[in-house]
Amino acid sequence: MKLYDSSIYMDDVKKIADLDYTWDKLKDKSLAISGATGMIGSFLIDVLMYRNEKYNQNVAVYAFGRNEEKAKKRFEKYFDNDNFRFVKQDINNPIDENICKDKVDYIIHAASNTHPVAYSSDPIGTISANVIGTNNLLDWAAKVGCERFVFLSSVEIYGENKGDTDKFAEDYLGYIDCNTLRAGYPESKRTGEALCQAYIKQRGLDVVIPRLSRCYGPTMLDSDTKALSQFILKGVNSEDIVLKSEGTQLYSYAYMADAVSGIIKLMFDGECGGAYNVVSDESDIMLKDLAGIIADYVGKKVIFELPGETERAGYSKATKATLASDKIKETGWKSFFDIKEGLHHTIDVLRSLYEH
Repeated sequence: MKLYDSSIYMDDVKKIADLDYTWDKLKDKSLAISGATGMIGSFLIDVLMYRNEKYNQNVAVYAFGRNEEKAKKRFEKYFDNDNFRFVKQDINNPIDENICKDKVDYIIHAASNTHPVAYSSDPIGTISANVIGTNNLLDWAAKVGCERFVFLSSVEIYGENKGDTDKFAEDYLGYIDCNTLRAGYPESKRTGEALCQAYIKQRGLDVVIPRLSRCYGPTMLDSDTKALSQFILKGVNSEDIVLKSEGTQLYSYAYMADAVSGIIKLMFDGECGGAYNVVSDESDIMLKDLAGIIADYVGKKVIFELPGETERAGYSKATKATLASDKIKETGWKSFFDIKEGLHHTIDVLRSLYEH
């Protein structure tokens, strides 16, 4: 069974693909996505290919990735489709101007290490993708005359809440101890944003920056070591939920479908140079309560366990990181999934996949 065979998953795809957006901006255009097989990139591609099928969008989708076999497995449904082209490319290497046969109109940079074990086990790769990879893609975008570049940033750029605000607005500047291994991710995301501003000024590029809250959904990778991802996998396997702290950390979350709808909305209607928080409504929750929702849904309990040294090195030090969503809502965007519905969809879809 594939994701496409899940009615729940396809309903989520259709909900986003059917939104009343200015989709005509993509008609007969081309779009490149780095990190195509990741949680966000893969759902985004499913939405775009559904638009092609149902609405004759005719957008050429270039899926950038390092592993062709992995891409073939994930995008088996489209791999021979004329509007889908896999591009084998490590973004840490310079990109050939002629790598795509079409003029590339939109570029979405979604490639990044996004989970704690990757931060601690591959800190160089984490920084490289967010800095060198971003620079390579921005340089390529400027050379090929890209209409708009979308850089996926993160709640992590805000650092720790200094106790002077309830929610992070886009102009908030928190504290990050740069002299730590864990700082590689947020600091390199900050540098990525600075590079975007530099390319706007120096190369005339049009860039918009969605800042994603902590994302989850059935497109998550099995290797994802984020706390929520581990909770979900335990729930899918009908195991007790393991909490490796007191669970009082308060974070904002976004279901993958809301994250992608926000990215697309900003690609169409965000201001050049603007950064926008993307977060699902009613999704600010403590870790222990998050674990409790999953445990209750699958009929299990929450247990506490100390983390290993590698895991602990990759953990965020932030104990409160909630996002304000006023700015993106001014564009007309809204979210559709609260935390319970998003979690239930995720568990139900993954269970159906694993059972088959």
